[in-house]
Amino acid sequence: MGQLNGKNALVTGATSGIGLAAARRFAAEGAHVFITGRRQEALDEAAGSIGEDVTAIRGDVSNLEDLDHLVDVIRRHGGGLDVLMANAGGGEFAPLGAITPKHFADTFNGNVGGTLFTVQKALPVLNDGAAIVLLGSTAATSGTPAFGVYAASKAAIRSFARTWAVELVGRNIRVNTLIPGPTQTPGVEGLAATPDEKQALLEGLASTVPLGRMGRPEEIANAALFLASDQSSFMTGAEIFVDGGAQQV
Repeated sequence: MGQLNGKNALVTGATSGIGLAAARRFAAEGAHVFITGRRQEALDEAAGSIGEDVTAIRGDVSNLEDLDHLVDVIRRHGGGLDVLMANAGGGEFAPLGAITPKHFADTFNGNVGGTLFTVQKALPVLNDGAAIVLLGSTAATSGTPAFGVYAASKAAIRSFARTWAVELVGRNIRVNTLIPGPTQTPGVEGLAATPDEKQALLEGLASTVPLGRMGRPEEIANAALFLASDQSSFMTGAEIFVDGGAQQV
């Protein structure tokens, strides 16, 4: 039996990287998976790679109307939500002296606001006993030059998990934070402007990991499955680091 047989799961930002890997893993374990993304072409491609038991909804988590539409689709499908993985988000480098109001607003609206309002809007369709998985980052616990706004947004996500775990305990809804370490995803690679910068970035990130390499999205997805399933039934308000030892050793 699959660990998520008969369950409905939502993964936001699931067109690539960790989100797509998690959606594939959830579907392989028996869940019907709802996925979101901002680009229709990428969303269609992602859905095709997951299989038949998937519903793809184009939308931006920082847009409240898009979130309302997402929840409406889930409601009409029936069965509510058993798993919500708030994965959508991203960031860009900007040193302290170059941070602009737009950079700050875009990062916080996407990462913090997007996570907050995704969970809030989904509350009416979340089943009692559901699992919420929030995506944090090791950047929130270590200083990375020019990455301060992103790091602060991910620190807010960790704080949300603590508060929501207490607020939702009456419905037996568990809220935990998954903390990936440096992971080779299109989003990370997109932080570099040129192929040479990309190579330097990836080598630099790998050098910070005691295991000597970057993580694979599938490795993060395995931990996401643990938090989404009954295997983690005695966990809430916690954080799991999947970082190759980067913040542990």
